[in-house]
Amino acid sequence: MKFGEFVKERRLSIDLGLREFCSLAEVDPSNWSKIERGILAIPDDRKKLEKIARLLKLKEGSAEWFEYFDLAHISRKQIPDEVLEDEEVLSVLPIFFRTARGEKPTKEQMKKISQLLKRR
Repeated sequence: MKFGEFVKERRLSIDLGLREFCSLAEVDPSNWSKIERGILAIPDDRKKLEKIARLLKLKEGSAEWFEYFDLAHISRKQIPDEVLEDEEVLSVLPIFFRTARGEKPTKEQMKKISQLLKRR
């Protein structure tokens, strides 16, 4: 999943329309729509991203909170291009990031990562 998809799904799951969300987040609706569609880059400002996370009702320190910021980092291409170009590898990065933070992955998540590494 990409950052924009995550935000849009979360926004819709809490019944927050685009215009209302943008008004609360103090962002331009046209530009934010492009961010959700992956056309424009996401904000670089951590405080702005935190404000948006709170609007999306993400609990600080939760798995969803970390996934949101992990996807933000990936979206900003702070990951090598060859990794970004591989959808399969990209799909396990949030699991890897959470594991690196000390969270214990599920057996299913470990199996997914293990299978991916074995194929490499």
